[in-house]
Amino acid sequence: MTWPDSGEVLELRRMGHVENDIQPGQDVTWEAIESQIVIDPEFAEGLDGVEEFSHIVVLFWLDRPRDKQAPLKVHPEAREDMPLVGVFATRAPVRPNPIGLTTVELLGRDGNVLLVRGLDAYNGTPVLDIKPYLIRGDMKPGASVPKWLQRLWEEQDTTG
Repeated sequence: MTWPDSGEVLELRRMGHVENDIQPGQDVTWEAIESQIVIDPEFAEGLDGVEEFSHIVVLFWLDRPRDKQAPLKVHPEAREDMPLVGVFATRAPVRPNPIGLTTVELLGRDGNVLLVRGLDAYNGTPVLDIKPYLIRGDMKPGASVPKWLQRLWEEQDTTG
Protein backbone atom coordinates (compact mmCIF):
# COMPACT_ATOMS: atom_id res chain seq x y z
CA MET A 1 0.00 0.00 0.00
CA THR A 2 1.43 3.40 -0.94
CA TRP A 3 0.35 6.56 0.80
CA PRO A 4 -0.47 9.22 -1.83
CA ASP A 5 0.92 12.15 0.12
CA SER A 6 4.18 10.63 1.32
CA GLY A 7 5.07 7.71 -0.90
CA GLU A 8 5.47 5.60 2.26
CA VAL A 9 4.73 1.94 1.68
CA LEU A 10 3.15 -0.23 4.36
CA GLU A 11 3.25 -3.96 3.90
CA LEU A 12 0.65 -6.30 5.36
CA ARG A 13 0.67 -10.06 4.99
CA ARG A 14 -2.36 -12.25 5.20
CA MET A 15 -1.58 -14.93 7.77
CA GLY A 16 -4.77 -16.94 7.34
CA HIS A 17 -8.47 -16.72 6.60
CA VAL A 18 -11.90 -17.15 8.15
CA GLU A 19 -14.12 -20.14 7.44
CA ASN A 20 -17.84 -20.08 8.28
CA ASP A 21 -21.17 -20.22 6.45
CA ILE A 22 -21.74 -16.45 6.49
CA GLN A 23 -21.89 -14.49 3.23
CA PRO A 24 -22.32 -10.73 2.74
CA GLY A 25 -25.93 -9.62 3.09
CA GLN A 26 -26.96 -12.30 5.59
CA ASP A 27 -28.69 -11.05 8.71
CA VAL A 28 -26.87 -12.76 11.59
CA THR A 29 -26.26 -12.40 15.30
CA TRP A 30 -22.46 -12.38 15.22
CA GLU A 31 -22.06 -13.15 18.93
CA ALA A 32 -23.49 -16.65 18.36
CA ILE A 33 -21.58 -17.48 15.15
CA GLU A 34 -18.83 -20.09 15.35
CA SER A 35 -16.01 -19.73 12.86
CA GLN A 36 -12.70 -21.31 12.12
CA ILE A 37 -9.59 -19.23 11.67
CA VAL A 38 -7.27 -21.21 9.42
CA ILE A 39 -3.70 -20.01 9.83
CA ASP A 40 -1.32 -20.55 6.91
CA PRO A 41 1.14 -23.37 7.69
CA GLU A 42 4.16 -21.05 7.68
CA PHE A 43 2.68 -19.18 10.69
CA ALA A 44 1.23 -22.20 12.57
CA GLU A 45 3.95 -22.49 15.21
CA GLY A 46 3.16 -18.88 16.19
CA LEU A 47 -0.07 -20.25 17.69
CA ASP A 48 1.73 -22.32 20.34
CA GLY A 49 0.30 -21.43 23.74
CA VAL A 50 -2.71 -19.48 22.42
CA GLU A 51 -5.07 -22.26 23.53
CA GLU A 52 -4.36 -21.29 27.16
CA PHE A 53 -6.36 -18.07 26.65
CA SER A 54 -10.16 -17.92 26.81
CA HIS A 55 -10.35 -15.02 24.34
CA ILE A 56 -8.26 -13.61 21.52
CA VAL A 57 -8.28 -10.38 19.52
CA VAL A 58 -8.49 -10.91 15.76
CA LEU A 59 -7.46 -8.28 13.22
CA PHE A 60 -8.74 -8.86 9.70
CA TRP A 61 -9.01 -7.14 6.33
CA LEU A 62 -12.50 -6.03 5.30
CA ASP A 63 -11.94 -7.25 1.75
CA ARG A 64 -15.42 -7.10 0.24
CA PRO A 65 -15.83 -4.59 -2.61
CA ARG A 66 -17.24 -1.22 -1.71
CA ASP A 67 -19.44 0.84 -3.95
CA LYS A 68 -18.41 4.16 -2.46
CA GLN A 69 -15.67 5.97 -0.64
CA ALA A 70 -15.75 5.61 3.13
CA PRO A 71 -17.72 8.46 4.71
CA LEU A 72 -16.18 10.27 7.64
CA LYS A 73 -19.59 10.76 9.34
CA VAL A 74 -22.15 7.98 9.84
CA HIS A 75 -25.31 7.14 11.73
CA PRO A 76 -24.47 4.09 13.93
CA GLU A 77 -26.06 0.91 12.58
CA ALA A 78 -27.19 3.06 9.58
CA ARG A 79 -30.10 4.24 11.73
CA GLU A 80 -31.33 7.78 11.17
CA ASP A 81 -32.58 7.91 14.78
CA MET A 82 -28.97 7.67 15.96
CA PRO A 83 -26.71 10.76 16.00
CA LEU A 84 -24.41 11.56 13.10
CA VAL A 85 -20.93 10.82 14.45
CA GLY A 86 -17.42 10.41 13.07
CA VAL A 87 -16.64 6.98 11.63
CA PHE A 88 -13.81 6.63 14.17
CA ALA A 89 -16.42 6.79 16.96
CA THR A 90 -18.08 3.65 15.55
CA ARG A 91 -17.32 0.10 14.52
CA ALA A 92 -18.81 0.73 11.05
CA PRO A 93 -17.30 -1.65 8.47
CA VAL A 94 -16.81 1.00 5.75
CA ARG A 95 -13.66 2.82 6.84
CA PRO A 96 -10.73 4.71 5.30
CA ASN A 97 -8.53 1.69 6.10
CA PRO A 98 -10.67 -1.45 6.02
CA ILE A 99 -9.25 -3.15 9.10
CA GLY A 100 -11.60 -5.11 11.34
CA LEU A 101 -10.94 -5.93 14.99
CA THR A 102 -12.97 -8.23 17.22
CA THR A 103 -12.41 -9.91 20.56
CA VAL A 104 -13.70 -13.47 20.31
CA GLU A 105 -14.08 -16.49 22.56
CA LEU A 106 -11.47 -19.14 21.74
CA LEU A 107 -13.25 -22.50 21.83
CA GLY A 108 -10.32 -24.65 20.78
CA ARG A 109 -7.29 -25.25 18.61
CA ASP A 110 -6.48 -28.09 16.26
CA GLY A 111 -3.03 -27.54 14.77
CA ASN A 112 -3.27 -24.44 12.58
CA VAL A 113 -7.05 -24.04 13.04
CA LEU A 114 -8.69 -22.00 15.79
CA LEU A 115 -12.39 -22.47 16.59
CA VAL A 116 -13.87 -19.19 17.80
CA ARG A 117 -17.26 -17.69 18.66
CA GLY A 118 -18.29 -14.10 17.89
CA LEU A 119 -16.06 -13.22 14.94
CA ASP A 120 -17.93 -10.72 12.75
CA ALA A 121 -16.16 -11.64 9.52
CA TYR A 122 -17.45 -13.35 6.41
CA ASN A 123 -16.29 -16.64 4.98
CA GLY A 124 -12.92 -16.16 3.26
CA THR A 125 -12.00 -12.91 5.05
CA PRO A 126 -8.20 -12.52 5.29
CA VAL A 127 -6.79 -12.58 8.83
CA LEU A 128 -3.95 -10.12 9.51
CA ASP A 129 -3.03 -10.87 13.12
CA ILE A 130 -4.09 -12.57 16.33
CA LYS A 131 -3.30 -11.34 19.83
CA PRO A 132 -4.29 -12.73 23.21
CA TYR A 133 -6.95 -10.83 25.12
CA LEU A 134 -5.23 -9.68 28.30
CA ILE A 135 -7.61 -9.08 31.18
CA ARG A 136 -5.15 -6.80 32.93
CA GLY A 137 -4.11 -4.86 29.85
CA ASP A 138 -7.21 -4.78 27.66
CA MET A 139 -10.02 -4.29 30.19
CA LYS A 140 -10.06 -0.73 31.46
CA PRO A 141 -12.02 -0.10 34.67
CA GLY A 142 -14.07 3.06 34.48
CA ALA A 143 -14.25 3.09 30.67
CA SER A 144 -17.37 4.79 29.33
CA VAL A 145 -19.42 4.79 26.13
CA PRO A 146 -21.81 7.38 24.66
CA LYS A 147 -25.53 7.35 25.45
CA TRP A 148 -26.46 6.32 21.89
CA LEU A 149 -24.40 3.12 22.24
CA GLN A 150 -25.97 2.34 25.61
CA ARG A 151 -29.37 2.75 23.93
CA LEU A 152 -28.41 0.33 21.12
CA TRP A 153 -27.22 -2.25 23.63
CA GLU A 154 -30.42 -1.92 25.69
CA GLU A 155 -32.51 -2.41 22.52
CA GLN A 156 -30.51 -5.50 21.58
CA ASP A 157 -30.94 -6.92 25.08
CA THR A 158 -34.73 -6.56 24.90
CA THR A 159 -35.11 -7.89 21.34
CA GLY A 160 -32.94 -10.79 21.55
